[in-house]
Amino acid sequence: MTVISSPRNPQSPIGQIKRAIGKITLPWGITLGYLSLMLIVPVVAMLLKASTASPAEFWQIATSPIALSAYDVTFVTSLIAALINGVFGTLIAWVLVRYDFPLKRIVDAAVDLPFALPTSVAGLTIATVYSDNGWIGSLLAPLGIKVSFTRLGVGVAMIFISLPFVVRTVQPVLQEMEKDIEEAAWCLGASQFQTFWRVVLPPLLPSILTGVALGFSRAVGEYGSTVIVASNVPFQDLIAPVLIFQRLEQYDYAGATVIGVVMLGISLAMLFAINVLQAWRRRYDG
Repeated sequence: MTVISSPRNPQSPIGQIKRAIGKITLPWGITLGYLSLMLIVPVVAMLLKASTASPAEFWQIATSPIALSAYDVTFVTSLIAALINGVFGTLIAWVLVRYDFPLKRIVDAAVDLPFALPTSVAGLTIATVYSDNGWIGSLLAPLGIKVSFTRLGVGVAMIFISLPFVVRTVQPVLQEMEKDIEEAAWCLGASQFQTFWRVVLPPLLPSILTGVALGFSRAVGEYGSTVIVASNVPFQDLIAPVLIFQRLEQYDYAGATVIGVVMLGISLAMLFAINVLQAWRRRYDG
């Protein structure tokens, strides 16, 4: 018995092809539709709003002294916070993986606290603890170190909210790393520093850099905690997200959009760098 090759016949080759195409296009259609609704449309709308300003006006707003100062506070402080977390986050991941101590599970869970804690609560807590009358601020005040409502406070808040990215990126790599390699290096006469520098650090470096990049991007976009712990004074500790909000409060939608586009461009560059680091990590692991 022959099967009639008709598009309406589900057993025909044409019908099977149509079913295969339907299985492929349905997930892709849902994915593209959701991404378009959540990401592409808002980004395009922001770009169209920014395009209402002439190139000269766009450049004037994007490179105004207050905007350049906000970029400096935002990106330089975020980079410093990410580098600090790169060192201490790796150390925390090392301790959590290689050592057993009381309340280890609680400490391990506490690393994820910045993920669950509202950023406004984090900012309020940091501002209170590091104030001149706070638990830590009262110890630093006699030394002339002021944290709350300064750029240093902004850095502390950025360190707090971006720390888990480094720990959780490095921790799985440490868990999969075999200690036999380190013991072999010790047997060959290598010191602990040489073993760490030449045996342990190379496979960890891609993960550390990825965690630093993720923490940096997270700190750049932080608003809730920094707006509370900073004084938000221009040319002192005003960050770009707060500057955008201030422009919106002044009904300067064009200025807020231009600064937002600049932040978007830099964020896309950071995402590209993160993807390159992740590709490097996969190639290294392979």
